[in-house]
Amino acid sequence: MAGKPWYKDGLRFECTQCGACCSGEPGYVWVNDDEIAALATHMQMTIDDFEHKFVRNVGAAKSLVEYSDGDCIFLDPDTRGCSVYESRPIQCRTWPFWDSTLEDKAAWKETCDICPGSGVGKLYNFKQIEARRKEKSV
Repeated sequence: MAGKPWYKDGLRFECTQCGACCSGEPGYVWVNDDEIAALATHMQMTIDDFEHKFVRNVGAAKSLVEYSDGDCIFLDPDTRGCSVYESRPIQCRTWPFWDSTLEDKAAWKETCDICPGSGVGKLYNFKQIEARRKEKSV
């Protein structure tokens, strides 16, 4: 089919909960007000208390804070699992189907090299990939 991206036949992904996508270089996990509220509820905190402890302002946007080594604040350092997995933000739920990882086959290969769940497991069809890729939290 002309005009469809290189992943038109689908891609495989199955989260192994290894924590690789939640660690490494410093960065941003963008969150909106609904995600902050859901995370605060999950942690049985008020929204204000949650934001004070776990959210930083980046210009007009908001991001979760992280440890000094770049790991997400919700990545358990012992188990390497996500302590808020059921309530994780859209950015986390849509991994690895981001614009940057779907740019071309080389970008997908790099993703597969760092994420043991990418390229294996459940086959996501083009429509499913596009739905995830287009979800945005901010």
